[in-house]
Amino acid sequence: MSAVIALVDDDRNILTSVSIALQAEGFATRVYSDGEAALKALTDNPPDLAVLDVKMPRLDGMELLRRLRERSALPVIFLTSKDEELDEALGLALGADDYVTKPFSIRLLTARVKAILRRSELRAAAEEQQAEAPAEERLVRGRLAMDPARHRVAWDGREVTLTVTEFLILEALAQRPGVVKSRNQLMDVAYQDDIYVDDRTIDSHIKRMRRKFRAVDPDFGAIETLYGVGYRFGEE
Repeated sequence: MSAVIALVDDDRNILTSVSIALQAEGFATRVYSDGEAALKALTDNPPDLAVLDVKMPRLDGMELLRRLRERSALPVIFLTSKDEELDEALGLALGADDYVTKPFSIRLLTARVKAILRRSELRAAAEEQQAEAPAEERLVRGRLAMDPARHRVAWDGREVTLTVTEFLILEALAQRPGVVKSRNQLMDVAYQDDIYVDDRTIDSHIKRMRRKFRAVDPDFGAIETLYGVGYRFGEE
């Protein structure tokens, strides 16, 4: 069956053009020009992925995503204006999987949609094949435990919920504790489809992961920054 993509934007021209382009790629689309109506629809009958505009009347994309994240892990791509860098960082902090800057190429948006859906499908397939991963397939580094087959992460025995992108970044760092990974290397891990993203995307994901771990351990400091170089997972 075709993946269903929900488009939420108050610009009907964007809704129409993006919907036609995605349908041409084999996707089914649902369109919403109102954030409040979209929230109910996305909750009651979830699509496979949602594309949300930031600036909308009544209920903007930020608030829509915040409310959506209270009850759903639905993959989300944000549409944000070129001069609104805070929107990009805040959107990722609230739980968006990716963002595309306006004015955008429909080819780029379509590629991002396909990339995120592929990651979600791989995770779902792994969960179906293996209800519980053997101990040797889990990644344990000190107080960190990662179970790739079940997409689960725990710190000191307490579960931490990560998005697919965050999981991939953390896994890349934890596989070789103490070894520095550059932003480019982490982008290659998180975005494996030759899609351009800039350094701020990785920085935003790292900041959000740190907040999640510090919610269960205020002293968490295992993800270390080497300014001008990259990031590493500290050996505990």
